[in-house]
Amino acid sequence: MPEKTDTRTYRHRLVDAELGRLLKTFGGVLLTGPKMCGKTWTGKNLAASSIYLDEGDNLQNALLAPELTLAGDAPRLVDEWQLAPALWDKARRMIDESGQSGCFIFTGSAVPASGTHHTGTGRFMHLAMKPLTLYESGVSSGAVSLSALFRGEKIEPCSSSLDYEKAIRLICKGGWPAALWLDEESASDLPGGYLKMIIESDISRVDGVNRSPARAELLIRSLARNNASQAGTRALLGDMRMHEGNDVISEDTIDSYVNALKQIFVIEDQEAWLPALRSKTRIRTSPKRHFTDPSLAAAALGATVEILLKDTKTSGFLFESLCYRDLTVYAQNLKGKVYHYRDEKDLEADAVIQLPDGKWGALEVKMGSFEFDKAAKSLLKLKQKMEGTVEAPQFLAILSATGGLAYTRPDGVLVVPLDCLGP
Repeated sequence: MPEKTDTRTYRHRLVDAELGRLLKTFGGVLLTGPKMCGKTWTGKNLAASSIYLDEGDNLQNALLAPELTLAGDAPRLVDEWQLAPALWDKARRMIDESGQSGCFIFTGSAVPASGTHHTGTGRFMHLAMKPLTLYESGVSSGAVSLSALFRGEKIEPCSSSLDYEKAIRLICKGGWPAALWLDEESASDLPGGYLKMIIESDISRVDGVNRSPARAELLIRSLARNNASQAGTRALLGDMRMHEGNDVISEDTIDSYVNALKQIFVIEDQEAWLPALRSKTRIRTSPKRHFTDPSLAAAALGATVEILLKDTKTSGFLFESLCYRDLTVYAQNLKGKVYHYRDEKDLEADAVIQLPDGKWGALEVKMGSFEFDKAAKSLLKLKQKMEGTVEAPQFLAILSATGGLAYTRPDGVLVVPLDCLGP
């Protein structure tokens, strides 16, 4: 069933304000993101009329008479528009003819393979959504503001209720809006059900290529084992061939499946930060790959809370993806991007946030306080390496799952439990 807006329970999102601004400027906004992340709720919250293409005869009618599908009070929400890609060109022409802004909100959980003939530049603006951050779900106090850090403001010490077990429970629960009103046991069923739908249907439906559910399941499991790493196609190929034999699957096949998963927003790449260094040290340019929500990686591994409590290594990678999910949403609020950094000497930062004006900050993700000294040393070394090449970082921080307090270390590095961080 499509998502429905309920004004009694709608949880406001950070993209709400941006969506409102864009509708004042552009003829339409394309709101994209994974299924169940709340796109329809958010679009409906600002729409004056709406239609859901995966309901009743709406899709058939959209194919036969797109102008009737698009008719309605503006902004007109068209949910799962990618099921009828021809709507894009029709909407673009309607925007041109009316000369009005705020005509349409298109929401979609997949990128259509074909069917549109114009990019929509100047008419439609793209806006990405993700599952709920801890701040949006009410878990994080937001006492440490990312925007304030980029303004150079110091943080005030504040308390955290996050610990190792709570962090793992948040990983397994995920940021799905539907989980807000479910008990923990019921909420834990959502990620597994999501993956089942992807494997059995969506990975083939996205571009009309018939893909093997068994092979898709193996690949998703391999991606989960390599979550938050720079493992590329060859590493995935090695995992797959252990099950299918040496000659059954190729790199091209792997890439086809991976690209399909990207199109339906199951996985995404965290690109490498490439400052223009004078040093001869080479930067590793391979992206890290994350599931759009860490609960999907946990579900793919069959990792329950009880299992992850005993597996600190896997928990650490999943916690990094939880941090990446929230950081990308907070950074988007500042029009910034989240990168990672690693050079050939293995100097690294789990996240480098860079804003359009060049300001940047670096973060290391650590679950336990015993790793803080090592993380701080690495961040300070990165700062030193960048001297004379780019401006000094606005902040250096350790994102943690434990510690009980957000504070500034004597060396100037911040310690920020994830449930204290906000936009």
